[in-house]
Amino acid sequence: MGKLVALFVLAVPVIAAAYGIKWMRDMVFGIPDRPFSSLTLQFLAGLLFSAGGIAFTAGFILHRDRKRQKVQKRFSKPSK
Repeated sequence: MGKLVALFVLAVPVIAAAYGIKWMRDMVFGIPDRPFSSLTLQFLAGLLFSAGGIAFTAGFILHRDRKRQKVQKRFSKPSK
């Protein structure tokens, strides 16, 4: 059950990152998308979505690996 919840938690940011990359690609080719009034806004929203989705996914994986002690010493939390 826990793995299924983790899959759903990770699916949303991955999909958001994919849409962000699509919006940035469409801006480069001059294809406007429906919710945006200008291509600049479309690119900025794409950049925000892709960076946020990638950062959330990377943070999730780092947190999971820290719990299982599968990271290098430089990535582990300092002991108190």
